Amino acid sequence: MIKILASVLAADPLCMGQEIGRIMQAGADGLHVDIMDAHFVPNLSFSPALSAAIRRVFPEVYQDVHLMMEDPGRYLDTFVRAGADAVTVHAECGGDISGVLRRIRALSCHPGISVKPGTPAEKIMDYLPLCDQVLIMTVEPGFGGQQFMPDMMGKIRAIRA
Repeated sequence: MIKILASVLAADPLCMGQEIGRIMQAGADGLHVDIMDAHFVPNLSFSPALSAAIRRVFPEVYQDVHLMMEDPGRYLDTFVRAGADAVTVHAECGGDISGVLRRIRALSCHPGISVKPGTPAEKIMDYLPLCDQVLIMTVEPGFGGQQFMPDMMGKIRAIRA
């Protein structure tokens, strides 16, 4: 099943509730919440408090929490308690990625794997059986509003095969 998830990264933080309402009225199936730690990527973004607020105000909205961080396992429990329905981690983050993906599932969430533009598709192939979703980054992670990288379409085709 295909789901359309809208990112809240570009939303006005002072109007987040209104922005999410507009996203959902437009027909999105849920939200993609980018979490950045200023180490794995050169920027900071949202905290578990945003996921908790979304869950409180929009209890039925599906949340995919995308952990762009060096040690995603450290924060899994916190984001799941806050309201994540799915948690996506990066193949490049290091550590026991398979263990993190299994733990996401054990926490009753949908595990996902993400890959940066410069990383070959082969890097995630062994993780696919553990995942419910795959996120192919078509921009360098860390900042919104970047130009789409059309050459990533080949990576998408390789993973679908």
